[in-house]
This record gives sequence, C-alpha cells and structure tokens, in this order.
Amino acid sequence: KMNFAFIISDVGLPDGSGHELMRNIRKHRNLPGIALSGFGTDEDVRRSREAGFLEHLTKPVNFEVLHNTVARLAEQARRQ
Repeated sequence: KMNFAFIISDVGLPDGSGHELMRNIRKHRNLPGIALSGFGTDEDVRRSREAGFLEHLTKPVNFEVLHNTVARLAEQARRQ
C-alpha cells in the first residue's frame, strides 16, 4: 500500500483535468493537494480550491515557492 502525504498535479492533463483527479481522490481520502496551472486568475484559484486543492501555483512555478509550499504541507501532514 502506498501512503502519500499530498499530491501535486497539473490542472491540464491529457485525459481529463487535475480538478477531476483531485475530486476523485478526495472522495476516498482527505489528501491535500497543490494544483499547478498556466492560469492564475481569481477564478482559476477558486476552481482549484473547490476541487479540493489547498494551493494553486501558477506556472512557471518558482522553485523556492514550490519547495516552501511542499514543506508546509508535509509539516501539516506530519502533525495529523
């Protein structure tokens, strides 16, 4: 059995969307997620949050921002 602390997913996937993926995952598990997208309007962020992502990062993603976001989510997962 694989045990993940969180998921990082692009919003645009070849066979669906990251939003659909996150909704399906959240049906079975309360897994936090980071959405990656080329779009970063308030509406894009809202849609990601509604799908269950805790964070929405706009590409190109700054590595330091991604690293800090991953570290924060990993710390939250350890506390649970």
